[in-house]
Amino acid sequence: MRCLIVEDEGLSLEGMKYFLTEFAEIETAVNGVEAVANFRRAQAERRPFDLVLLDIIMPEMDGQQAQKLIRQAELESPEAGKKSVIIMTTALNAPENMEEALWDGDCTDYLVKPIVRADLLAMLRRYLLI
Repeated sequence: MRCLIVEDEGLSLEGMKYFLTEFAEIETAVNGVEAVANFRRAQAERRPFDLVLLDIIMPEMDGQQAQKLIRQAELESPEAGKKSVIIMTTALNAPENMEEALWDGDCTDYLVKPIVRADLLAMLRRYLLI
């Protein structure tokens, strides 16, 4: 499985990398601009990400906007129709953020920080990634 972790907070980033290291080839980004660029590059190389863990609140471009651009990039891809699993992560347990991500942005699911390893792995099993 190829995974892109998008997280601007160092401890959260390292924790998710640690949780997934045995299951995934991991790349990281610290903001939405970098995430979209990494996602497009991976598609151009025909090595798309199976999973994107995407923080909502980040500098330069937030996760909501990055998610929309990632989904647009999938539509423009030579392999259009193959969608990555996008799991939004947030420290805010705010229903309106999740509603926008799930319904307007077409994310697959979400996790509230701090991320618990068992919860993350259960979600990956649910989406047949591990």
